[in-house]
Amino acid sequence: MSTAGNDSLWYKDAIIYQTHVRAFCDGNGDGIGDFRGLMSKLDYVQALGVTAIWLLPFYPSPLKDDGYDIADYSGVHPMYGTLQDFMDFLDEAHRRGLRVITELVVNHTSDQHPWFQRARHSPPDSEWRDFYVWSDTVDRYSGARIIFKDFEISNWAWDPIAGAYYWHRFYSSQPDLNYDNPLVKQAVIATMDDWLDLGVDGLRLDAVPYLYEREGTNCENLPETHQVLKELRAHIDQRYPGRMLLGEANQWPQDAVAYFGEGDECHAAFHFPVMPRLYMALSKEDRSPIVDILRQTPPIPENSQWAIFLRNHDELTLEMVTEEDRQYMWDTYAKDARARINLGIRRRLAPLMNNDWRKIELMNCFLLSLPGTPIIYYGDEIGMGDNYYLADRNGVRTPMQWNAERNAGFSSANPQQLYLPVISDPEYRRETVNVEVQQGNPHSLLAWTRRAIMVRQQHKAFGRGTFTVVESGNRHVLAYTRCHADNCILVVANLSQAAQCVDLDLSAFTGSTPVELFGRNAFPVVSDTPYRLALGAHEFFWFDLVG
Repeated sequence: MSTAGNDSLWYKDAIIYQTHVRAFCDGNGDGIGDFRGLMSKLDYVQALGVTAIWLLPFYPSPLKDDGYDIADYSGVHPMYGTLQDFMDFLDEAHRRGLRVITELVVNHTSDQHPWFQRARHSPPDSEWRDFYVWSDTVDRYSGARIIFKDFEISNWAWDPIAGAYYWHRFYSSQPDLNYDNPLVKQAVIATMDDWLDLGVDGLRLDAVPYLYEREGTNCENLPETHQVLKELRAHIDQRYPGRMLLGEANQWPQDAVAYFGEGDECHAAFHFPVMPRLYMALSKEDRSPIVDILRQTPPIPENSQWAIFLRNHDELTLEMVTEEDRQYMWDTYAKDARARINLGIRRRLAPLMNNDWRKIELMNCFLLSLPGTPIIYYGDEIGMGDNYYLADRNGVRTPMQWNAERNAGFSSANPQQLYLPVISDPEYRRETVNVEVQQGNPHSLLAWTRRAIMVRQQHKAFGRGTFTVVESGNRHVLAYTRCHADNCILVVANLSQAAQCVDLDLSAFTGSTPVELFGRNAFPVVSDTPYRLALGAHEFFWFDLVG
């Protein structure tokens, strides 16, 4: 059963840990992570302090797109175990109070899926052929952009069996479903029910902006897409109260906010544009990129929530920035062109920060205190490195580093059997970066991350509070408040590599005593004059404004 309980807004206070089953721990020694291995590490996940686990696709798949090319929505890929293994994992996670979020890839399937095989062999005018989008020409929907520019030259691919072109927004091995066919919606809802009936707490809806195609449009964010989401939401609210839909819509804020509807579409949605601007603000030592994008973000319904992240399994996407800013990000964070892919950067957090722990902690300060539910990518809590010499985005999908032993404690297999090689870069290799070493060090990044998560969990203002920028005359310092009920948190962060002094306008909190949350030390009482603080390089404070 789900752990959702009576708190239907649990996702507002959640901290989500994202991992791939194959990347976390190998339980049977074949070089590939599986559910048994993942289960054996749930105590670690629980001790980290997170409240939910988001699993990348684990369904049967030819794995041409890391499992996002699904060949069977109802099963588990044999390399990860069995459906019973998944159910055992789900029970163990729930026993520890951890919710589980899985993937519902609603835009496309693998070309190996029985639906597509049936479609390509069915007559052109049949309802089965109509499960996908077909054409006799590649000239339709010419206004739609090509998303994977490094790999595809068209959104159409020829199928010799069907004798027609089929539509795909991602790889050509991932044909798009046709939501104009009512049978498709019925099939998707049935799939959703299967996993929610097992007790899954949330479903991440992959690539939701692209469900429909219409001539004369860019085939994104169409009204019909939002109508489908309303139907899915109504179905969940009626049959599975307390579960949630997490929408992946890599769009500008004014478009992304539409995926909440009137509080009747996705419960939560990723705020993609915030992420690259955190990196821009840090490199420019200027708060403006962060402040500007949040000011452009419209209000959202009371029962809705943003989801924010620093890194994930894909590239650090630069689709939602200007061309000038994209070039700046490439020049700053991906000087080696091999670190670039599509319109993004295939690197992990620690290498992006040049392994500077002050910068890593500062970025996590923003992750854990800006509006939204934070998502932590596996391995970033220990500062894992990457390998952009591997194909596609695999360089940020390497085995979790548990200890200094062979294969970093991930697997007992011959190293050549591993699904991907363990990081061997001298700065990030298993002997240098692993869980075991950091668990025994109270000053490690892992220890700091656990503590920061614990502090956040003590204050609902972080997950549910208002966001207000606190004015100051120093562009190197970003200050803001998060207020909920009678609790107000003040965040002050120095984006500069030099010490800074800042005078803050805290007149609205005159008489309050700022209590620093990590050490519980009281600072001078706020008066009606500017409040002066000094911050070291890349230093930040979280204050509880008491009184």
